[in-house]
Amino acid sequence: MSVSLEKLQRLRRQAGHEGAVSSPARLPPVHDPLPALRRMLGIRERAQASRVVRACDRALPGDEIAPGLLRLEEILPFAAVAPHIDGTFARTGMLSTANMLFFDTETTGLSGGTGTRAFMVGASDFVPGGLRVRQLLITHLSAEPAMLREFSRWLAEDTRLVSYNGRCYDAPLLAARYRLARQGTPLAGLEHLDLLFPTRRRYRGVWENCRLATIERRALGIVREDDLPGSEAPGAWLQYLRGGDAGLLRRVLQHNFQDVVTLAHLLLHLSGSAPSHGSGADAARCRETSDSGV
Repeated sequence: MSVSLEKLQRLRRQAGHEGAVSSPARLPPVHDPLPALRRMLGIRERAQASRVVRACDRALPGDEIAPGLLRLEEILPFAAVAPHIDGTFARTGMLSTANMLFFDTETTGLSGGTGTRAFMVGASDFVPGGLRVRQLLITHLSAEPAMLREFSRWLAEDTRLVSYNGRCYDAPLLAARYRLARQGTPLAGLEHLDLLFPTRRRYRGVWENCRLATIERRALGIVREDDLPGSEAPGAWLQYLRGGDAGLLRRVLQHNFQDVVTLAHLLLHLSGSAPSHGSGADAARCRETSDSGV
């Protein structure tokens, strides 16, 4: 049975209430938070996506010849080198250039010891048509044995190693890593010409120090720009291992590249077999690279 509004008012007056029956109170509208949440999440997702894009520069040059092991090779234009050069500067007789291997390592520290490892090995040698530069880089720790095996393939029984402070640092460090990897060290028994010692004999007291960067600039006329200090090389590699940017590690590759190119020029300079300045192509490459000397 329906009751009219007029009858309800009359009944309320009879009951002692005045005024009309008010309309039912309207409830406040229910707020839906989902659209706002969706908008907020969308903004965050776009911001995160933009950050990921900027942080994804992980590109490194070279060919992966084993899991986590990159190999780079390039032949630079280089003036023809005589088959033998005068070794008087090194207190020896004539030196054959055909079997020389200039080498340098980039390591996780400068103190040496069993806790220090080489994460990069660079080498150069004279080949028909120029100077061949080869580099090995490991991008995770498990690739170290593969790097050591590959480097051993670059050596022969008559190889003469040429370095700058490598007799005291690089060669012993590599020998220790070969032992820890249970691989026979291929460095044992090889002739080793360390250019640091004849360079010191000639230039000690002449210039401020005998760091490779100083000798390179003063004796060879090579000035490196955008130099990455050698002390930053371990950090650049560890940053990459932890998922960071590859920019600094690429600069370490360039630094190592120029080191082994400079060794070839320094050998010829000390022997009197070449002018102080490198070729135009090499000088141009030097301006793009960096150096950590000794």
